[in-house]
Amino acid sequence: MAIDRTTLERDWLRLTREQLPGLAQARGWPVSADHCFQRILLDNACGGRWYDHIAGRPAYAHAPVDTLARAIALGEAAIRGEADLTALNRRSLAWRGRTRAG
Repeated sequence: MAIDRTTLERDWLRLTREQLPGLAQARGWPVSADHCFQRILLDNACGGRWYDHIAGRPAYAHAPVDTLARAIALGEAAIRGEADLTALNRRSLAWRGRTRAG
């Protein structure tokens, strides 16, 4: 069964604009803004800075379907407590030559 891109994009926006930011304070996550969650999840789905792997903006609209699906799965795993969002953020920042979120 093929993955429907429209559904993935809808799920991505709900996840990164509503669900994750809505949990950030209670979970003690180091970020709370939608674009920070998008950076973290896309970087980790790509295995490096997303903009080295995805041509075009907005990234979610130009990401390969499998990359977007991996990014969504990471965010959902963070919600379930199965992925460490703080560790994912650190890895993302390291790929970008930064050590801490500002």
